[in-house]
Amino acid sequence: MPKSMIPNNIRAAVILRASKCCEYCKSQDKYSPTTFTIDHILPESLDGTSDFLNLCYACFLCNRLKSNKLKVFDSLLKKWIPLFNPRKDIWQEHFAWNDDTTQIIGLTAMGRCTVKELKLNRDKLIEYRQCIIPFGEHPPKDLPS
Repeated sequence: MPKSMIPNNIRAAVILRASKCCEYCKSQDKYSPTTFTIDHILPESLDGTSDFLNLCYACFLCNRLKSNKLKVFDSLLKKWIPLFNPRKDIWQEHFAWNDDTTQIIGLTAMGRCTVKELKLNRDKLIEYRQCIIPFGEHPPKDLPS
C-alpha cells in the first residue's frame, strides 16, 4: 500500500499541536540533528488514515522504533499492553521525569512498556537532555497532553 501524502496544512497543525516536541520522548525538534516525522498512530499498514486525529509528531527514532506496533507483550504482567497513544492517552498519567529530568519513568504498564519499546531513555536522549537543562530548555515548558 503506497504511503499517503499528508497535506501541508495538516502537517503544520500536527506540529503545532505537539508544540514542536516528539509526542513520545518529548525531544524538541529545534535541537535534533535528524528530521522529525509525522507518525500514523494506527499505521497505514493496518488501515490507519492520514486523518488529523490519527497523526502525531515524532522524532525519527521514536517513529522507527514504534514502527507498526500498537501493543507489546509485558513480561512483568504476562499480557499484551497497548503502547501510548498521544491522541487518547495523557502523557502525564503514564510518564514522569526522574529527579534530574534526564530519564522518563513509566508510571503505568502502558508507560513502562512504551519506555522500553521506544527506548525513551536512549543514551543519546539522556545526553541531549543533560545538555539543554542548564539553558532552561528541558523539560519542555508546555507539555502537550
